[in-house]
Amino acid sequence: MTTPRTAHSGVPGSTRRLTTAQALIAFLARQYTERDGRRHRLIDATWGIFGHGNVAGIGQALVEAGPAMPYLQGRSEQAMVHAAVGYARQSGRLSAHAVTTSIGPGATNLVTGAALATVNHLPVLLLPGDTFATRPADPVLQQLEVPYAGDVSVNDCLRPVSRHFDRVTRPEALIPAALQAMRTLADPAETGAVTLALPQDVQAEAYDWPAEFFATRVWNVRRPAPDPYELDQAVRAVRAARRPLIVAGGGVHHSGAEETLAAFAAATRIPVASTQAGKGSLRHDHPADVGGIGHTGTATADALAREADLVIGIGTRYTDFTTASGTLFADPAVRFLNLNITGFDAHKLAALSLVGDARTTIEALGEALGACGHRVAPAYESEYTDAKDRWEQRVDAAFATGDPDARPTQAQVLGLLDELVTEDDILINAAGSLPGDLHKLWRARSPQQYHVEYGYSCMGYEIPAALGVQLAAPGRPVWALVGDGTYLMNPTEVVTAVQESLPVKLVILQNHGYASIGGLSESVGAERFGTAYRHRTDEGAFTGAPLPVDLAANAASLGMRVLRAGSVGELRRALAEARTADRPTCVYVETGTADTVSGPPPAQAWWDVPVAETATRPSAVEARKEYDRQIAARRRHL
Repeated sequence: MTTPRTAHSGVPGSTRRLTTAQALIAFLARQYTERDGRRHRLIDATWGIFGHGNVAGIGQALVEAGPAMPYLQGRSEQAMVHAAVGYARQSGRLSAHAVTTSIGPGATNLVTGAALATVNHLPVLLLPGDTFATRPADPVLQQLEVPYAGDVSVNDCLRPVSRHFDRVTRPEALIPAALQAMRTLADPAETGAVTLALPQDVQAEAYDWPAEFFATRVWNVRRPAPDPYELDQAVRAVRAARRPLIVAGGGVHHSGAEETLAAFAAATRIPVASTQAGKGSLRHDHPADVGGIGHTGTATADALAREADLVIGIGTRYTDFTTASGTLFADPAVRFLNLNITGFDAHKLAALSLVGDARTTIEALGEALGACGHRVAPAYESEYTDAKDRWEQRVDAAFATGDPDARPTQAQVLGLLDELVTEDDILINAAGSLPGDLHKLWRARSPQQYHVEYGYSCMGYEIPAALGVQLAAPGRPVWALVGDGTYLMNPTEVVTAVQESLPVKLVILQNHGYASIGGLSESVGAERFGTAYRHRTDEGAFTGAPLPVDLAANAASLGMRVLRAGSVGELRRALAEARTADRPTCVYVETGTADTVSGPPPAQAWWDVPVAETATRPSAVEARKEYDRQIAARRRHL
């Protein structure tokens, strides 16, 4: 990051007497990012739940600030972070939210959301209260005592999941702490969760602050260009490749490089597969788009990956779902070329590294290749476009509905949405079996439409994230797709949606259990143990009748309008009605079981979940045989 530009206000050397909390809120209100000549407010609002650890500090400061710092009332600390993350992602990481909590459980409830933000490289500012810095009474309510370290509090749990952590134990320490926090949030290579732990006595303590601290600061979001030597090596590698394949990751979206990638693919005809975070980098109907890659990918992309001699990763971390746990890229001579803004990710798989901003780097690579008229062989282009056409026929079969009175399958729910949405709609999902079906089947129409959080795959993300996305994209239809397991994890922000009149569309798919893990459990010999939402039998197994849980009634009790759909025909009408609704609306549907014809295609690549090496039950014994067969194909790319 460059040093931020400042616009000084007030007389040099003058001061303002404020509490530490008041000073922090006043400082945050005057922070901005700028990229490509466009300015964005860095901290656009603050979410909060108040307790004794922040009510007299940050809470009072927010009252003082008024409209200068908008306040959003949450119901769950974890959910508030998810909402902030949804907002940051929809804002292209150029604008973010802060989250304030009390000490103790309020602070520790932030940990899951912080991990999600950091894993996904998405900015959020966490402001948990902390125990007294001056220790007038020790311990205080909700304090965890650590006998070997008097300066440790539960907020230290946030250290490993934060990109930057500081504890502000004196008012004047806020100045360097706040500046470092902003630097990290605005840095595209470092961003993630940033934590400023605020002892409750320090929050309320007054100090004479230099007026310059409250100057408007604009943090330039760099677009670093690639090193000339690395660029030359990359050009040579691409020109030498016979079967190159691009793997587009979330970095394409973060850089706003979608149009640049589309032009690059059109010029070179190199096929483009996408990770969960990168899906939508190309429109589904772009000739070079071959769909998702990896364990939840398409047959087209995975077949290309197995025979690729050069894999060009753009903004991807190469998780095990993408690499099929090290079994996907099977060509003995395969090489990797990684374009990434961080050297940490660019070096993975012993790749040629091309470190830089995705958009800037793709442009440079495209110009160099265009100068020599480089493009793949026509036969290779025909191979993958024909394979893509065959895959689309499989998608059509999975989406197809026959009897309008039949109960829809999960894939048919997606198919009905596919019929309905335009490029304006945004779909949010994170966990369960839906991410796999979406990655394989969904036809992304715009860069922001596909919002699947699969870096942390956190159950309970979808509903609060939908609020954050709706705040960042007012007027656009925002859909939160959740299974019954995910809904039960975190429905609290339905209340916030109602309070703020945010017209999110919640689709609850009821299948009476953890369907995704149930299938995984069966495949590894665990026999779906503990994955169904059913009564216990006399033998103690969870195989009785489904639990009489009415999630639609629950959503209605929280203030949502609810549309129940018991059939394909009713679902089609309910989705259309929800899309035009101007208030929070829930569509509730019980999904049926897919057959082998209309169901989604199975996994096209393996995923490593270790199977018991010794067992007495036949299912586990057989599963281990299959596991041993699969791991024989795993390799390290060195």
